[in-house]
Amino acid sequence: MTDLVPQIKNKLHGKVAIVTGGASGLGEVTARHFINHGARAVVIADVQDKKGQNVAASISPDRCTYIHCDVTDEDQVKSIVDSTVSLYGQLDIMFSNAGISTLSKQFVIDLDMSKFDKCFAVNVRGMAACVKHAARVMKEGGVKGSIICTASVMASRASPAGGTDYVMSKHAVLGLMRAASLQLAGDGIRVNSVSPGMVATPMICERFGAEKEVAMKKVEKFSRLEGVNTEKHVADAVAFLASDEAEFVTGHDLAVDGSFVYPQ
Repeated sequence: MTDLVPQIKNKLHGKVAIVTGGASGLGEVTARHFINHGARAVVIADVQDKKGQNVAASISPDRCTYIHCDVTDEDQVKSIVDSTVSLYGQLDIMFSNAGISTLSKQFVIDLDMSKFDKCFAVNVRGMAACVKHAARVMKEGGVKGSIICTASVMASRASPAGGTDYVMSKHAVLGLMRAASLQLAGDGIRVNSVSPGMVATPMICERFGAEKEVAMKKVEKFSRLEGVNTEKHVADAVAFLASDEAEFVTGHDLAVDGSFVYPQ
């Protein structure tokens, strides 16, 4: 059994990854997870420059780089993908994770369309640009890579509390993933998504107006499984989809939600 340990710890051995939204939350934990599983290099893409630089420095200056990237600007997305290939020779994994939610309730009858547009610019247009350019360089380089998109438990349901634009955007992520997975299968490029349930990320803490410890108590009520859904649970799922362990998995949305339930 001891022979299995190095294999498990190194299931991403030699791979090069980009993590968008990697300066905090799910992205940060997953970037660290990739390195822990043997990735040769991880590029963190975000607009939170100080946080991103600190995360990259704390992981390893030799194996982790921070590059500013606003995913709503396709030129910046193209640039970070091309820069990654220039720095490290190839791109094996794109974790397209950057996303936002609208703090206002956004009930359909009261939709603020400017906030709606911003939500879609990041969550849908930005996601599409990341998939597009990651697939482009993988195909050009003959890399049978893995693209993972962050969807949400809300990608397969709705919320009675509103969030119409967010819910719609995450449904769109599933559409993107399914379309891309079919179109890229012939090139050996796998495209999947991960749908977290409620996790006490900085975004959720802001939404609840609570510190992490308080938010964790709140999110615990959103799953039937005992315990708290954490960033590591999601990072484990992403690392699996990124690895050769999932070499015949594509077009799949992997829920990490502890069997989601709305609290009574």
